[in-house]
Amino acid sequence: MDEVELSTVVYLPPEEIYEFLIDFPRYANYSEYLTDVRQHGDGSPGTQYDLRLAWWKISHTARSEVTEVDPPARIDWKLVKDVDARGHWAIEEVPEEAPEGHETASRVWLRAGFDPSSANESAIDLPRLVSIGWVIKKIKPLIEKEAKRVVKRVVADLEGEPRPIELTVHRTPDSV
Repeated sequence: MDEVELSTVVYLPPEEIYEFLIDFPRYANYSEYLTDVRQHGDGSPGTQYDLRLAWWKISHTARSEVTEVDPPARIDWKLVKDVDARGHWAIEEVPEEAPEGHETASRVWLRAGFDPSSANESAIDLPRLVSIGWVIKKIKPLIEKEAKRVVKRVVADLEGEPRPIELTVHRTPDSV
């Protein structure tokens, strides 16, 4: 299983961050490749989301499901078709990391794991002469870049304005 895991500090309490992150349809605003999200449920465990993805000449709709929540600390999810993938958002209050002028801070973690060999080749309409192996080879380096982009944009939206953030990369697809 390949994984990407990163974290950063947000200058808000866990409850505010959790309420923001549980609203998954807004993620299309942060991702270069996620064009649309359709929600089926109220955000609690069992809620599913159709994720419309577009990259290069390929578009695909994946389906994810919230598997477990522990407000305000964690949201777990998995993909339910086409590829074995799962992950979570985790939030931990770290008031000692709050800079002057801020009451508190929280460390926010994004982790996503996926098994490239589980990709269902027949589920994706590939251009002629393009293999699923070639697609996976091209997409793997984009996963870390996309995770960083999403987290940076989430932090800017949460805090009301962009700022330089320190992202700690704990794992990448190539380091596992």
